Amino acid sequence: MNNNDILRKLRYTFDFSDDKMIELFALADAEVTRAAVSDWMKKEDDPSFIQLLDKDFACFLNGFIIDKRGKKDGQAPINEKSLNNNIIFRKLKIALNFQDDDILEVLDLAGFRFSKHELSAFFRSPTQSQFRPCKDQVLRNFMLGLQLKYRKD
Repeated sequence: MNNNDILRKLRYTFDFSDDKMIELFALADAEVTRAAVSDWMKKEDDPSFIQLLDKDFACFLNGFIIDKRGKKDGQAPINEKSLNNNIIFRKLKIALNFQDDDILEVLDLAGFRFSKHELSAFFRSPTQSQFRPCKDQVLRNFMLGLQLKYRKD
């Protein structure tokens, strides 16, 4: 999954307006325009489509965390320059204040069976032998489960 797809799905799932999207970026000290948000929402075949860079998407995810959980005392979250599925998954877990059981429930809503042991491997340090990279299929099913849980239409 690319950053634009995930951003589109999050916007749809949580029904974020353009103003809310801009506010989420601003919470992580990023200034974006309504035009930029609009271009990120477009499909890849649209001539106005702009690829959402990792550093920009990290700002959005950090703003999402701050919006959902409140700002931490002290140092502001660091906006990563490079993202992978594991980091994105971890940031969504933090923002939504999910425990492993919550994530498994959301995956189950999407019809995707997963064990706690498999799940915990995604949130380990990449230097640990039990670490596993999160594949697109897992993240895609998690996003679908979130949509089924939070979007009631």
